[in-house]
Amino acid sequence: MSRYILDTDHVTLFQANHPALVRRVATVNRQDIAVTIITAEEQLRGRFSVIRQASQSSDANQLVLAYANLRKTLEYFCRVNLLNFDEDAHTRFVELRRQGIRIGTQDLRIAAIALSRNSILLTRNRRDFEQVPGLRFEDWTV
Repeated sequence: MSRYILDTDHVTLFQANHPALVRRVATVNRQDIAVTIITAEEQLRGRFSVIRQASQSSDANQLVLAYANLRKTLEYFCRVNLLNFDEDAHTRFVELRRQGIRIGTQDLRIAAIALSRNSILLTRNRRDFEQVPGLRFEDWTV
């Protein structure tokens, strides 16, 4: 079971080699760190959006770079411990919605996955995630 789950902001910073985050992740057993399928969805949607925009540009370099970044993103997600949004996470998500937790749907899904696995979420988004009862989170960028 994964002890830590990187939120999308931490994944993006890790991919950009944020010094404090990279150092901290290096001190943890690889099996203890995971990323959610929700983060994969968010990043892939972003990559596809950039590809669509670049496709309408006359600058071939933009499109080439957009596809290169898509490939890097796919390779990253092939190497990490990727957690599904399973039945238990869905049940937690529905419970949180019933409680009236008012944060974005994707963030709430990530929180539900972290809760269902009794994991600590690594994020800088304290304002939203502190609204989720029982969710443990830390910021490894500081």
